[in-house]
Amino acid sequence: MRVTAGGGMLCGMEAEEQFVVTTATGSVQGAREKDQVVAFRGIPYAASPVGPLRFAPPRPHPRWSGVRSAQHAGPSAPQGPSRLEQVMGARTPDWDEDGCLTLNIWTPEGALETGERARPVLVWFHGGGFSSGSGGWEWYDGARLAALGDIVVVTANYRLGPLGYLYLPDLGIENLGCQDQGAVLRWVRENVAAFGGDPELLTAGGQSAGAFSSVALMCDPDTGPLLRRMIVQSCPWGLPGQTPDEAAEAAAAYLRLLDVTPGADAGTALRQLPVERLLDAYGRLAARAREARPADVAPPMYPVLGAPGMPRSFRQAIGEGAVAGKDVLIGSTTDEMTAFFAFRPAIRDLTTRQDAVSLLGDQFGGAADKLYDDFAARRPGARPARVVTDIVTDRQLGGSAATDNATFCAEHGANTFVYLFTRTPEPDPHDLGAAHCAELPFLFGTFDAYRDAPMLGTVTETDHALARAFGGALAAFTATGSPDRPGPEPWQPYAPGAAPFIKRF
Repeated sequence: MRVTAGGGMLCGMEAEEQFVVTTATGSVQGAREKDQVVAFRGIPYAASPVGPLRFAPPRPHPRWSGVRSAQHAGPSAPQGPSRLEQVMGARTPDWDEDGCLTLNIWTPEGALETGERARPVLVWFHGGGFSSGSGGWEWYDGARLAALGDIVVVTANYRLGPLGYLYLPDLGIENLGCQDQGAVLRWVRENVAAFGGDPELLTAGGQSAGAFSSVALMCDPDTGPLLRRMIVQSCPWGLPGQTPDEAAEAAAAYLRLLDVTPGADAGTALRQLPVERLLDAYGRLAARAREARPADVAPPMYPVLGAPGMPRSFRQAIGEGAVAGKDVLIGSTTDEMTAFFAFRPAIRDLTTRQDAVSLLGDQFGGAADKLYDDFAARRPGARPARVVTDIVTDRQLGGSAATDNATFCAEHGANTFVYLFTRTPEPDPHDLGAAHCAELPFLFGTFDAYRDAPMLGTVTETDHALARAFGGALAAFTATGSPDRPGPEPWQPYAPGAAPFIKRF
């Protein structure tokens, strides 16, 4: 006899095939997958953002009667092509505004048994420059990670690009993607116990834009108290949050591209336009930004400082105690920026120091000269493109950007750990090294989902062992607050000093 979560009992063969959980808005049925993990996919955590709810804060999803199938992921949020397709591989569009605000849960089968102990929970947010991605893609299948750590894994969609980050505060349109993520966390807190998860042991994690989001959730006074831990993979630390003035300028340029008049009626006009037009205009805005500042990886729209979901800067929040007594894991890859620059002609084709310094000046001002010389000395004989890549990696995503923030967290009371992912693909014709996103197949063990991805290359048995070690460490951190696992080199906490410990994978 099997007792299904949410009450009720099923007997015999029928019980073995059904996993029904009751949430606050209705019952859902999942399915057993690999490694004795049960998956519940495409569960709505908020109402569809369509019609009058487009450009509105997330609203509760209506209750449903009966049992809703949760065996397929919901559609992605509307988006254009990823700017990292040449690194990660192209995807067939699967977006739909209607039904996009969903989440997915993987839980160990035993956790659904009555009387079982509750499992720690990882709520993981995808990256994509706040412009692309989906928690429902097979890239981020959480079954293996749930099994590795005996944890509950949750992934989610949130609104992207202009639908998530257009800034028109007078109309209540601000940081809607951040507000979606807050709604995810609150939904998980309210409902995860029914899936065998412990609502008191929540970790927010993510990569790139998802890492930025996990820090924002920890630093927001409204959501930070819900969290025990955070996992921060390749966070764009160099983007401290868009200022209101920058966001307003981007919004004005966007409205001009759409021929929408600013003012009280702009919201009505935006809700009436086909979503394809909204995406097309955003794509043109992004292309202009890349052409104007080719070394700047910031998207045209991303979380705005002082708006809902990001009321204060990360530094201010951490300095005021946002991570005190909590567990923090920060990581990066060795060659973050190759993912953005290896295929960008304005960077790739740099031939002289002067051209490189001029390009860097847009971002680093008068420090560009010294920066270039310092980093060129670290890599003798490197082409200007490589030096520029190293500089922006260090200042935006990895290197000193990661370690400076790890130091700051540790100094302000966090139990902090740091890793550096160094594995390079073979073959590597584009000289990507360990590029931005390179660790994702290893975290989730989803090598087959990255077919023909240049950042991955040929997968060997050694790579499978690395995936077990890396994924197992992050799962252990979710479960215990420490990523240390049995092995020849203990993973020590990151303590600021002469030689703080960084775990290399």
